[in-house]
Amino acid sequence: MTEDSRHAAAEAFDAIGADYETAFAGSAAHRASLDRLLEVLPPHSRVLDVGSGTGRPTAHTLAAAGHEVSGVDVSPVMAELASARVPEASFRCADIREVPLEEESFDAVCVYFSLLQMSRDEQRALVHRLAAALKPGGRLALATVPLDVEGVSAVFMGQEVRVNSFGPEAFRALVTGAGLTVLHEDSTVFTPSHPGAVPEPHLFLDCRR
Repeated sequence: MTEDSRHAAAEAFDAIGADYETAFAGSAAHRASLDRLLEVLPPHSRVLDVGSGTGRPTAHTLAAAGHEVSGVDVSPVMAELASARVPEASFRCADIREVPLEEESFDAVCVYFSLLQMSRDEQRALVHRLAAALKPGGRLALATVPLDVEGVSAVFMGQEVRVNSFGPEAFRALVTGAGLTVLHEDSTVFTPSHPGAVPEPHLFLDCRR
């Protein structure tokens, strides 16, 4: 992610703010992914939430279950919203690419739709780093829009964004190439609750190091 693309991502999600939470609150697949994670996490697990947004539902759900949640988001507005809405977790405004990650330090990492504005090379590099940050047996919950697109300009919730992604097979290969095992896969179509929203494919992968 170049400096310009970081600023663009931050500005877009600063503008979207709390509307993002409202638009995606109805995602049953997201909730199911969190439920599967909660079933296997040891008590008081350390969890990293990448692209934590408003903190809900991910950080809120995990923190309410007694886990130690750290969230990272490139948007100052999102980090501020999350800190106010989920005070039992900790959040910082930062670019995850620049955040030092200690190897084998987290029981789980959540990455829900936060790769899409990174280049494909950056997505690969980050997934490798996140896999290394997991303890052996640790879980990675990952979600994306599984389309074979690169550098495509799109309008997302009224904001212009540039999107990079992989088709389903290439995305699974990215994950397994990082040394992770895909334990569960959920492909669905979801329409955000937002004016002008259209149905979009979602792919959720539950993985283990």
